[in-house]
Amino acid sequence: MDSTSAQQIIEQYQYVVIQIATQTGTGTGFYVREHDLIVTNQHVVKDTPEVSIAGKQFEKMLARVWYSDTKHDLAFLEPPKGVDLPAIVLGEVENIKDGDPVIAIGHPYGLNYSATQGVVSKVNRIRDGLKFIQIDAAINPGNSGGPLVNQRGEVIGVNSFIIRGGDNLGFALPVNYLKAALAIYQPHRGEISARCPSCDFLVLASNIDSGKYCPSCGTEVSLPLLPEKEAEAVGVAKVVEDILRVLGKDIKLARNGVNNWEVKEGSAKIRINYNTESFFVAADAYLCQLPTDTSNIKRLYQFLLEENYRVKGLVLSCFQQNIVLSSIIYDMDLNQDNGTETFRSLFRRADEYDDLLKNEYGCLARLEEA
Repeated sequence: MDSTSAQQIIEQYQYVVIQIATQTGTGTGFYVREHDLIVTNQHVVKDTPEVSIAGKQFEKMLARVWYSDTKHDLAFLEPPKGVDLPAIVLGEVENIKDGDPVIAIGHPYGLNYSATQGVVSKVNRIRDGLKFIQIDAAINPGNSGGPLVNQRGEVIGVNSFIIRGGDNLGFALPVNYLKAALAIYQPHRGEISARCPSCDFLVLASNIDSGKYCPSCGTEVSLPLLPEKEAEAVGVAKVVEDILRVLGKDIKLARNGVNNWEVKEGSAKIRINYNTESFFVAADAYLCQLPTDTSNIKRLYQFLLEENYRVKGLVLSCFQQNIVLSSIIYDMDLNQDNGTETFRSLFRRADEYDDLLKNEYGCLARLEEA
């Protein structure tokens, strides 16, 4: 696959690939316009009936899980409303050959829209009674659920898993399994469903036997239904989420994986992380970037030092080209009262500093992943 065609494919898919986040992790999905659904792996959403999604053409929002399929590791999500996402083509599994060039697209380790090139190592690798496409393109945590694309720009598989410790041993569910699942679900689009892992029957809220059994074979099946009461975080994570609720933030949208949250305040983006090894809760507000006019640098540094002396509990620093406003609290010292006061101050000052630094010191708007 030459670099020109690869670049064209990556550009084609940048508006189709979707970021997915839950309370327990992050992953990738992609939009199939023909069926008006977002496709991902079931293990990305796990038992979460509602996840947050974000794309290049829309801000982070909540989406319902409509279809769950543990056997084929597939899930279908509600797409964003009123967003015109481009169409992609689902390819044919019969056209895949060993040695074919492929591109795996996703969000590994939270790095937006990463693409890795490789080849098909083996078309039909059998695992757990299913065929998989084995590839040597690097697949990492966060890639799961993303599309595997051939040199014609067609989806030929769903990136699903790797063998840990292996050297680029990645596996994608072939597109024929996806097409079959889409065909089964399409007549019931918008309904909550789960495919029976034993007989492949589509179980719906309207036909499930005794509230938990497949009406076809009697296997116990769990529908992705919203619980009457949402499960809450525990320990330090619960304290952080309670603080964010007090400050008016949507917890479901703020969650960005295990012990990670991300919120916006005005023009500033704030990332909160609880490090269970160092026992600190760190909140970092990424503001603007250093000015290109060097005549402003000395004044800027003096201002940052003076503010650090003046403002208690917060620290202004420079990380690479970014100016960051931070707060660090030892987990044993964190409670709702002092955490709310600290985060409220951080959020308010982050937005204020961002505007002031741009207007008074010529700082630049921070480059963001689109």
